Amino acid sequence: MKHTLSVLVEDEAGVLTRIAGLFARRGFNIESLAVGPAEQVGVSRITMVVPGDDNSIEQLTKQLYKLINVLKVNDITQTPCVERELMLLKVNASAANRAEVLELVQVFRAKIVDMSEETVTVEVVGDPGKMVAIFQMLNKFGIREVARTGKIALTRESRVNTEYLKSLEAKVF
Repeated sequence: MKHTLSVLVEDEAGVLTRIAGLFARRGFNIESLAVGPAEQVGVSRITMVVPGDDNSIEQLTKQLYKLINVLKVNDITQTPCVERELMLLKVNASAANRAEVLELVQVFRAKIVDMSEETVTVEVVGDPGKMVAIFQMLNKFGIREVARTGKIALTRESRVNTEYLKSLEAKVF
């Protein structure tokens, strides 16, 4: 199972290196990693997606707490969250298929951020499922390049689980 960890750390040189070293020593792969300033000056939030079972993630969390500069570790996998990711895709778009590419971009509420005679560069923001879906749809045209940020997430203060709401909506409609 993939776990999403939200880690608050002191914003100092070498913190990310120590965390990456811990993961490497324990044989864990980091599938997604995003780092940026948090709400407090001098603190950064690291959002990681890590595969593992509950026990191994619990052990990893304990090890993270032992590192200097780690302030707080939350496994937010089962917590209602707002999750987003950014992806840029450079897609083949000749005159013959450009209209179809542009239509798909609109359907996914993505943006065209660059265009040439042979390609369009698309910016997609959304949850990880949206990234997979648009990638699959645009792949038939030929994707020349792709760049993705890691997943970022914040817990929902409302505690509303949107996955649960989606399942209810599916049953009603």
